[in-house]
Amino acid sequence: MIYDVAIIGGGPAGVAAGVYASRKRLKTLFITSDWGGQSTVSEGIENWIGTVKISGADLAKNLKDHLFAYASDVVDIKDGVWVSGIEKSADGSHFIIKAGENGAESFEAKSILITTGSTRRKLEVPGAVEFDNKGLTYCASCDGPLFSGQDVAVIGGGNAAFETAAQLLAYCKSVTLLIRGDDFRADPVTVEKILSNPKMKAIKNAVIAEVRGDKFVNGLSYIDGTTKEKTDLAVAGIFVEIGLIPNTSFLKGVVELDAYNHIITDPRTQMTRTPGIWAAGDVTDGLYHQNNIAAGDAVKALEDIFAHLHTK
Repeated sequence: MIYDVAIIGGGPAGVAAGVYASRKRLKTLFITSDWGGQSTVSEGIENWIGTVKISGADLAKNLKDHLFAYASDVVDIKDGVWVSGIEKSADGSHFIIKAGENGAESFEAKSILITTGSTRRKLEVPGAVEFDNKGLTYCASCDGPLFSGQDVAVIGGGNAAFETAAQLLAYCKSVTLLIRGDDFRADPVTVEKILSNPKMKAIKNAVIAEVRGDKFVNGLSYIDGTTKEKTDLAVAGIFVEIGLIPNTSFLKGVVELDAYNHIITDPRTQMTRTPGIWAAGDVTDGLYHQNNIAAGDAVKALEDIFAHLHTK
């Protein structure tokens, strides 16, 4: 059969679109390798609207339960399945989605919504794995409030790192930002504003050497890139902002990507530059990436897909 829409990805964006697709009675193929997105690693998410606090694992379960509750005979869910490629049908009227090992499974759909998200670039130093989610975190929006009144560090020098620092300055005792090089990659205006805060400090040429702790993080060590001197810094939390890797490796030649491999979309509709394909969430070139924004953008995309299928 040919589905009305194929939704690829099981995070907040994909599930939001899946629920709306069911309510609009669009025959839907929903493919995901896992559920919940990046937030599954968080102990406590406090900015998922309508829920005061929820763990990442519980959020993933709730998302899955919500979609299954609405799926009925409308949404066909393929759980634990990877998509390996997308191509146009021979007559150009719809898409063929290749899934499973070596594209062993094949599905057809008139339209596609990609919500595969991004993967955080991990800090690769001794102690980083051991203290992941035990004081070392990749999501200030999710975990920042847990460190209220404490000294924390931010690793990274781009806009995301400075935005994280700005958020942490609202409730942390102090924030120390460490970057490997001499120059910040963030906008100069942002850098000037954040560094003017008396609770803020930046250390350049700092190569992270180790994450230290007992049961939880209690500090880090870095090496000065010029003097090679090693310094210990006592902090209760470490927020890593060294980049995101969009999950778009299966989309080369299918949709247009920016220099960082994010999918380029029209922010009004979330349509890509490939007719018939939309995208939402962290996989896109959107300015801000958050769970609530991803869900909203996916609903926007689904509304446009419905209009595309039935009124245009």
